[in-house]
Amino acid sequence: MVTTLDDTKRMAIAEKLASMRVIQELLISNERRFLSEMSDEKIKERFQNMLEDDQKNLGVLDTVIVQYGVRSEPKETVTEMTKKVEELMSGSKLSIYEKVAQHELLKHQQTMSGLLVHKAAQKVGADVEAAITPLNTVNFENRAHQEQLKGILEILGVLELTGQEADQGLWARVQDAVAALSGVAGSVVTQSSDKSDMNIQDVIRMDHQKVNTLFMELNQSNDPQKIQEYFGQIYKDLTVHAEAEEQVVYPAVRPFYGEGDTQELYDEQAEMKVLLDQIRAMNPASPDFKTNVNRLKDMVMDHVRQEESTMFAAIRNNCSSEQSEKMATDFKAAKDRLQQQLASSLK
Repeated sequence: MVTTLDDTKRMAIAEKLASMRVIQELLISNERRFLSEMSDEKIKERFQNMLEDDQKNLGVLDTVIVQYGVRSEPKETVTEMTKKVEELMSGSKLSIYEKVAQHELLKHQQTMSGLLVHKAAQKVGADVEAAITPLNTVNFENRAHQEQLKGILEILGVLELTGQEADQGLWARVQDAVAALSGVAGSVVTQSSDKSDMNIQDVIRMDHQKVNTLFMELNQSNDPQKIQEYFGQIYKDLTVHAEAEEQVVYPAVRPFYGEGDTQELYDEQAEMKVLLDQIRAMNPASPDFKTNVNRLKDMVMDHVRQEESTMFAAIRNNCSSEQSEKMATDFKAAKDRLQQQLASSLK
């Protein structure tokens, strides 16, 4: 049976996310270069803050791409464009004002791409919305950066044209705009702006929310093709999630979570994998298909409740923030590797 939801719309979103990652790397490269080329300490401080945000947001983008679970290469024209911009930024043809102006255009492009992905997700499926949720923080921070870049451009432009410093009044308006955007973003921005990455509980919880959404979408559909496609995504997500937990999370928590409780998690996932393969072999038009999917859902939700209550509590009580974030990084890397392996095996 078909085991994928990689339709045209989903692949288009995957390509946009991959293209955003390429642009994000270019933004980081530009900001590092600006720090070495700028003499104004106030402007350097703002670029340092942007750089820290953008480095964090590269990690957020990687999280979104892994959570989304549909792989694509960046658009060819985006790859070509970034190479040309990199050449211009590293050369001497452009003034510093012109380089920052190009950077502001890239930031605008990144902002619009993030907003488009968010809007497209609303049309394509609730599971897509669940997967890309962390992107909201990136979108709001990019908009805030745009406002700051306007102020920087005014100062650099006036200096280039007249040799004199611009009035500093715009900085106050920039700060007002940034504060307003932060207010709109609310807890989304403040929740993650003070840390470089999500912890393992955050990342696992996102997986749980996405698969629960997929179960709901499947149950609400009466179209055998869509049911088949939704199960295909459930199959991929659960297979990769379970294997990544068994490679990274369970060995790490076993010493303090306990041998018996940890083994119970392994055993539950072994049963889940057997049922996944049984359902995969069934006809999605069969009346027993949804019955078995709901058996799987009950099994998964029981497993989720154990992880999110007792296992998460054990992690909070026994791991530092750094250890939990490191576990999340390793878990995402394992998922990325396993997704690529699974995609190759399903071809």
